[in-house]
Amino acid sequence: MLQKFNPLNKDLLIYVKDGLYHRSEAKVSVFDSVVQGGDAVWEGLRVYRGGIFAFDRHLERLMASAKAMHFQNVPTRKEISQAVFETLKANKMDDGVHIRLTLTRGEKRTSGMDPRLNDMGCTLIIVPEHKPPVYDNENGIKIITSSIRRNSPNHLDSKIHHNNLINNILAKIESNVAGADAALMLDAYGFAAELNGTNIFIVKKNILYTPFANACLHGITRGLIIEIAKEEGIEVYEKDLSLTELYSADEVFCTGTMGELTPIMAIDERKIENYHGSAVMKQLIKAFEAKIPQYSIPIS
Repeated sequence: MLQKFNPLNKDLLIYVKDGLYHRSEAKVSVFDSVVQGGDAVWEGLRVYRGGIFAFDRHLERLMASAKAMHFQNVPTRKEISQAVFETLKANKMDDGVHIRLTLTRGEKRTSGMDPRLNDMGCTLIIVPEHKPPVYDNENGIKIITSSIRRNSPNHLDSKIHHNNLINNILAKIESNVAGADAALMLDAYGFAAELNGTNIFIVKKNILYTPFANACLHGITRGLIIEIAKEEGIEVYEKDLSLTELYSADEVFCTGTMGELTPIMAIDERKIENYHGSAVMKQLIKAFEAKIPQYSIPIS
């Protein structure tokens, strides 16, 4: 599942702070907060057929994260949108694109932790790449349970989509070492939270379940799948899910901007066996794909 370099991305134009730069020249200061302390928030966006999927929801979450982090001199949603559109147009991109949208607290006048050292405004970084979904959505993935627990609101609230991803990276390392595709992270009580980079759902007897968004990111795709399931007449519940429930589920899948909807075929070497002949995921994928134009903001 390791992503490979796409030659189409060789001469990308990257937006940094106030303009576009060739990827070889796109840089931030060593005094920028993202370098000094991972002090930044971010969103992953996908471009389908001339539109940015769920762009308004991603911008809302970005601004909420920046507010929670008490960023100052934050660009407006309109300014960020215009910069994203400008970047896509400059790269002649309108489909099959992933965008990494990052907003840092900005450059510091001198090294240090104190946010009062940041008085130059935020740094906006827009990295668009020609990139397909990260997982094999046809054959599915295998996952393992990580020993690394997902953050709780007692420590670092996962509702903030921040750049401090060390615990997720450590979980991913465990899955790499185990020869798996991703790692399932549990909450402080041992219930499933999410994978190291995506949310998780299970199906049991044609009922859809997903963990409470207490120790996981309230994913954009996660929220849309819950909405779509209700529209499709599928019962859906948020609940605490133990590993035993995941092992014995009829279907298990993960959701995210980078992976869309991906079937999970095995967890900790337990094969997921569909004893009740469920086809909920197939129904949701079809409905999700049909919704893409409706939820996409045209590149203007």
